[in-house]
This record gives sequence, structure tokens and C-alpha cells, in this order.
Amino acid sequence: MAEHFTQSGIPLKPLYKPDDVTGLDYDRDLGDPGQYPFTRGNRLKTGKGAWIHRELSGEGDPKRSNEQIKRLIAQGQTGMDLIGDAPTMGIMDADHPIAQKTAGTQGTSLCRRQDYIDLLGGLPIDTMSTSMSLPPSFGVCGLYLAAEQFGIDSKMLRGSVVNGPFYGEECSYAIHMPFKLRVRLATDAIEFATKEMPKFHAFLEDTYYIADGGLNVIEEMALGFVEVRHLVRELLGRGLDIDEFAPRIAFLVDCRMDFFEAIAQIRATRRLYARMMKEEFKAKDPRSLAVNIASHTSGLSMTAQQPINNVVRGTVEAMALALSGVQAMEISTFDEAYRTPSKEAHEVGLRTQQIIELETNVSSVNDPFGGSYFIESLTGEVEKRIWDMVTELEAVGDMEKVADGGVFRTIVVNAANRYAQEVGDGTLQKVGVNAFRVPDEEDTLLKEVTSSKIEPCRAQIDAIIDFRATRDAPRVNTSLQNLFGMASEEGPNLMYGICDASRAGATVGEMAGVMRQAYGRPYDPYQMVTSPLGL
Repeated sequence: MAEHFTQSGIPLKPLYKPDDVTGLDYDRDLGDPGQYPFTRGNRLKTGKGAWIHRELSGEGDPKRSNEQIKRLIAQGQTGMDLIGDAPTMGIMDADHPIAQKTAGTQGTSLCRRQDYIDLLGGLPIDTMSTSMSLPPSFGVCGLYLAAEQFGIDSKMLRGSVVNGPFYGEECSYAIHMPFKLRVRLATDAIEFATKEMPKFHAFLEDTYYIADGGLNVIEEMALGFVEVRHLVRELLGRGLDIDEFAPRIAFLVDCRMDFFEAIAQIRATRRLYARMMKEEFKAKDPRSLAVNIASHTSGLSMTAQQPINNVVRGTVEAMALALSGVQAMEISTFDEAYRTPSKEAHEVGLRTQQIIELETNVSSVNDPFGGSYFIESLTGEVEKRIWDMVTELEAVGDMEKVADGGVFRTIVVNAANRYAQEVGDGTLQKVGVNAFRVPDEEDTLLKEVTSSKIEPCRAQIDAIIDFRATRDAPRVNTSLQNLFGMASEEGPNLMYGICDASRAGATVGEMAGVMRQAYGRPYDPYQMVTSPLGL
């Protein structure tokens, strides 16, 4: 019986030998980087620029966040990574009664077209990738309209937006929309970007946000693949060719402290994805088979106790990502357990990436663990277990039942309980939490920085209130009525209605509300704000 296991429960041997990879064929199962099945990387790339360096940004109002991003770029960041605050992620305006206490505290507040102009003004959105953790329809629209304002061709825009309609209602930011509307908005954004922003990844499968509640690698990736496969089928059902949109599919995955399993996760995901696209969905363009993978190191691995230890954790996880050949990464910083990154934490996270790339020589060789008996055996086992769980979940039949009918909820609740038990009983060792603890009065290093709070952004709340009072109300109402009509029909792509309403001065909360109404849901799920349409 095995004495040691990966965090996903895969038994580990004390030594791996040739017998552990019997049947492994180099050309069939590995291939060179840039060659099918892309296990070793989706392209051959070494040296400086091996991956995009970025750190999670956003706090307060858009102008304050703009300054934060400019500071990071000046320090060497090579890609932008933006996150909305809790109201923005829930598609709620900053002046909503529930939103006012959290506006701008865990990300930036984005409620209208002007906010995106203020957020992105003076930033190199035409030459640098813009990654957005935002509701996909509104993130795509905001970037598109900002480029329009700046005179930038939308076909030059690069970057990504998280696009996961399945699971947010249960474990993240609920938007209180029915499953069919969430899927429609997701696929509308992908189709819109395919035509209007062809370099942009509007199909970024974000498994990080579901995983960081305690899911293991197998659960994370299986749930992600189930969602990807459903959206691919939806897009094919619209008449799109697989090679029209598949080259712009990407994953944003979690990276945990289990070093070798993290590397196996990336490698297995690339191989499984390539085989799925080629054999099942009949993709022919090599770009459709080579999925881009970015990663955010695990926030769950970061601890409130002894936050200095989190610098080490972020470094270990970032090293695993560098060795596995991801396209981009951002590091959960030492104050992750307390807040969105402070100025000091941003600098530590960015410098960690730069030191790994420039001083360790790890970026000089692609997939350096390729061919290792252990890594190849573990990669194969991770791939098999992911696919077994995908098959099990798809056997449920109705994907709405998986997403909203309790299947996902059961998985994520069980995972959270499992994680808490493992930390509680010491099965999962956490330095500073259940091992090598120190008295609270001695746990002072970095505590002053980590405990600094971000206050609600009253300026943004007031700006939205003033904006409502001075805009062209008849034009806004006409645009919202049009969006309501489009949502009431099955055919129209809602992105065009969202863009038109944004130009007219509608807020994201108003647009989300009338679309809910078109699907028979309340305008405001909290019953605190009335519909401008009088419905």
C-alpha cells in the first residue's frame, strides 16, 4: 500500500522505472513542443519572454486602477490583468444599495462605457495583451468600445476574458440569470469576438475560481472540460466551423503546492485537449489543437498566518508553471488572505517572475521534465482520471443539472469540507497553520502591510448617481427596450445590443436587469431597484 499520495489522491511510489511508462510512444503521446499532441508545449519558446508576466490589478475607481497598471508596466509587467470588484462581477452598479459597502474594495468598479475609457486610457491595449476577470459580455464590450473611442482597430486587440457560465452561481459571483441566458451570453461574446476581435481570447475557460475553494486537479479540470465541451457544441450548433473559434480557446488554471502534480496537470490538459479537438470535434487547423494555458497561483495555499511564508509558496508555484511551459502567469501575493494586492505585494509577485526567468536559467529549455519516468507516469494518470470524471459528469445528460441542479454544488461542498478536514487533522501540512506555529503577538512580519484595508470607493458611487441624472434618459430607455426585445428572441447576438446600449449611456446593472426580465426573472434579484422599462 502506498504511503504517499498527490493532493488529488494519486498513489506515489518511492521510485519510478522504465516499467512505469511501458507503451509510451514519443510521437503519439509526447511530440516536440509545437507538435501534436502538444504535451510538451504548444510552441517552442525559450529565453526572455517565455511567458507573459502579469499581476492581478484593480482597486477603487477606474482612474485609480489605471495608475496601478501603469506603475506595474513601468516595473516590467508584460501583460495587463484586470479584475472587477464584487458588484461588477455580479453585474451590479456601484450605487445599488447592496453594492455601496464593497464598491472598489476587491477590484475596480466598472459600471458604464466611460469607466472602461478611464480604466484603459493611455494603456497599450493595441500592443499588450489585456486579460480581464470580468463578466464576459461586458468585459468584451468595454474593451471594444474603449478601442473605438481611442481610434484603435478592434482587430488589433489581444488578451482574454474569463468566460464560464456554468458554475458562478454556486461558488463565485452570482449574476442571478438562468442557465440558458448565461450560456447565450457566453457564446454570443465568443461569436462576437471571433468576428470583431479575432486576436482576442473571449473563450477563456476559468477553472481557477472554482478550484480555489478546495477542488483537486482532477475535479478542477474535469469540470472545466465539461463546460468547454458544452460551449463548443453550442457554437457548432450555430453554424460556426470549429476552426473559426477554437484557435482562441484558452484555459486559466489553478496552481497548487503539489509541485509535480501541478506540472502534470498542465501537460495532461494540453494532450487531452489536443486529442479531443482532433478526434471528436474534427479540428484541422493546428492552432485549434494547441490550447493556450495561463495560470494564477493558488490563493487557497496562501495563509493569514505568517504571511512572509506566502512569498515562498508563490515562488514554488511559479517555478512549477515556468517548468510546465504556460503562456502567462500571475502570482497570488503575500497579502492574498487579506485583500487584493498592495503595491508592495505587486512588486514581490512581479519580481518573483522576473528572477525566475532571468536568473535561474529554467526558461532556456522546453519541458525539462519530459521523459522522466515519474512525470510521464503521473501525466498519464492525471489525464486518465480527468477524462473518467468528464465521462461521469456527461452521463448526467442535462448540463443545466450539472451546473444548477446540485451536481456541481455537491462536488464543491464536498471538496471544501475535505480540504478543511485535511488541514484540521494535519493530513495536509501548512506551515504556520498546523505546523511550526508562533504566538499571534510574535507573528508580526508583513502584518502591517497585509492588514491595510481598501475602503469603499465613495467617489465612484457618487459618479454613477450624477451620471444617471445628467445622461440622455430617453435614448437610454430606447436602447434598453431594444436590448429587452433582442433578448426576448432566440436569434439575435446580444453583444450588439449591449454595445449599442452602452454607447447610449446604459449601465451594466440596467442591461443585466432587462435581459433578466426578458427571461422571466426579476429586474433586480434583490427587489431593491425598479426597472427603467416599467415592467
